[in-house]
Amino acid sequence: MKQMSAQELAEWLRSGSQPQPLLLDVREPWEFEIGALPGAQSMPMGDVPARIGDLDADQPVVCICHHGMRSLRVAQFLQERGFGTVINLDGGVDAWAREVDPRFPTY
Repeated sequence: MKQMSAQELAEWLRSGSQPQPLLLDVREPWEFEIGALPGAQSMPMGDVPARIGDLDADQPVVCICHHGMRSLRVAQFLQERGFGTVINLDGGVDAWAREVDPRFPTY
């Protein structure tokens, strides 16, 4: 399973040379309301199996959660079901707040 640091994701999002990923935020709705990466799509972990058809298996997907554990499980799930490029955000939004955007809300 490929992992990506918050810094690497920030560089990717700033880059215009690569296809932009789907930022799949698998936290619970109350967590997403606290703060989310710009453009992130909310799909709580428990909803992913039923909503997998809403996702494009050919688009790069970066799975995001609070610290990177739930998103790792979702990333593995998607990869096992044939999604091409699936990446876990190592450290989750907590790492994003510490390494990329100190204004990002923490909890």
